[in-house]
Amino acid sequence: MPRIGLISLLAVGVVTTASAQTTDIDAFKDGADQAKVHVSGFVCPQFIGHFERDAYGERNPSIKSDFCGYSALDGVYGTITLTPLTGPFDAKASLADEFAEQEGSSGKSIGEGTAFAGGGKSPIKVYTRTYETAALETLHYRIQFTVGTIGNWAVRVTTEYATPRDDDKQRDFLNTAFAEAIAHIPRTPQSYPAVPEAAPGMPAAASAPPVAATPPLAGSPKPR
Repeated sequence: MPRIGLISLLAVGVVTTASAQTTDIDAFKDGADQAKVHVSGFVCPQFIGHFERDAYGERNPSIKSDFCGYSALDGVYGTITLTPLTGPFDAKASLADEFAEQEGSSGKSIGEGTAFAGGGKSPIKVYTRTYETAALETLHYRIQFTVGTIGNWAVRVTTEYATPRDDDKQRDFLNTAFAEAIAHIPRTPQSYPAVPEAAPGMPAAASAPPVAATPPLAGSPKPR
């Protein structure tokens, strides 16, 4: 199963993990135990369960998004992308390019909806869509896109895996990644630049309402 192109959370443009390099050193600082600490506060550890970090860096300079890439044995991959919010956020629309790429390469959408991710007492509500990219007699290869917001950041987790073989690994990576985001990214209210006042004789521009930070939610249903 080919690994998905690494694209930003709101992204345009595609590169593979193999070719991705740490291009934005300033966005990450060294943390304990070889972790990389992102400017958002998110900590990219060296290991997440069975996954080892194999890449990190800048994803899309135009929207200031960055990523941490992970891989496990048997061709299982996970990518965490962090993008600062500058206005109201539409999770589904943010993934339009990724969806078009999958559908253009014969990927079949097999499910989408909202769920909770992160576990614990304060999971966050996320949007998710899954594509099937290939099928063998006993394994189905899939790519799942999951995105939610925490404070002033959009967090996307993309996982590539074979079901049923990798279901537990995929679920653990997804929940651990969002748990890390919940633990380290401040849940501050979002604030956007004010709309400039209209010149005399011109109608005032409409101001889009800010998106409130996701409140704590009880329970921790599985994200599938």
